[in-house]
Amino acid sequence: MTQPGNSTLQRSIGVPADAAGQRLDRFLVAQLEGVSRARVQLLLDQGGVTVDGRSEKASFKLRGGEQIAVISDPHPAPLKAVPESIPLDVVYEDDDLAVVNKPAGMMVHAGSGSSDEARSRGTLVNALLYRFQQLSSTGGELRPGIVHRLDKDTSGLIVVAKNDRAHAALGAMFAGRRVKKTYIALVQGAVERQRGTINAPVSRDRIRRTRMTTRPTENARSAVSHFEVVRRLESRFGKFTLLKVRIETGRTHQIRVHMASIGHPVVGDTMYGAAAQQAAQGTDRQPAQRRAGGGKSGTKAEKTPPERLRLGRNFLHAARLEFAHPITGKPVELEAPLPEQLEQFLRQIEDGSQVT
Repeated sequence: MTQPGNSTLQRSIGVPADAAGQRLDRFLVAQLEGVSRARVQLLLDQGGVTVDGRSEKASFKLRGGEQIAVISDPHPAPLKAVPESIPLDVVYEDDDLAVVNKPAGMMVHAGSGSSDEARSRGTLVNALLYRFQQLSSTGGELRPGIVHRLDKDTSGLIVVAKNDRAHAALGAMFAGRRVKKTYIALVQGAVERQRGTINAPVSRDRIRRTRMTTRPTENARSAVSHFEVVRRLESRFGKFTLLKVRIETGRTHQIRVHMASIGHPVVGDTMYGAAAQQAAQGTDRQPAQRRAGGGKSGTKAEKTPPERLRLGRNFLHAARLEFAHPITGKPVELEAPLPEQLEQFLRQIEDGSQVT
């Protein structure tokens, strides 16, 4: 039981018989709601957990019947974002804010990693500190200037506050749904409706903590996404639909989990059920002897290996932002074209396909 003034994680957990064979760290992740696996592993490394009175490694296999004691909180090394000379595509800038076209593959701010270097380097924040030097302090030392976020594998427009006044005003605008955010997404399959709205609350998946879910939970938060078909593609790689998606809310993984919930995951998003690669249908190839008429009638046709496409990121791009300037009130409307990687992938899909 947690006692007043003690660790927020402190508790005693009995291991049921059906947990036999499970790794200690995975068992604890399932038991400690809201605690990531990285945090559990740090807790184990620091001796904050005992099994029947003994410290064990994260990989320790449970037998069932043990008594686990969580005796302290993990204490990660303090992180502080530092300036780094990383190229930035700045599409708008004034004294109060900037709007950056973030590339896919870049974290917005420090995250998990095996070392301080891995956790606090190479992020958008590092690049912003080098470029602008002065950012709002509202988000703290790890998230200076950050008003909202984009997933690591999502590219596109993100607003950055240069001072606390602009940050407060922008934060209120995002919270009040007064910022229009439009994305371009390529999803798997043929979306039947030309346009539609997905109004499905989103919460963290209780089993897989890195995922979000639309399954009903008591901690679910409202999430609304409006989509419109740009074009449909029927290709040798299968059926796809290019969508324009406008979101009213900005929940974690919102578009990704919403599209997966209606059976059309974003292309490349293997976390939510998309294929890791797109395979074209193979074609039969007859041996040269048979084509020339000299082969045996029983010779079987060979099948060429199917052509495969792999994107290596999510086909999701924050293409347009519309909002009133937080200080002047003047309208700001900005767009970022699809990155060349996504344009090229579309061209490969469209080659020889039927587009409607």
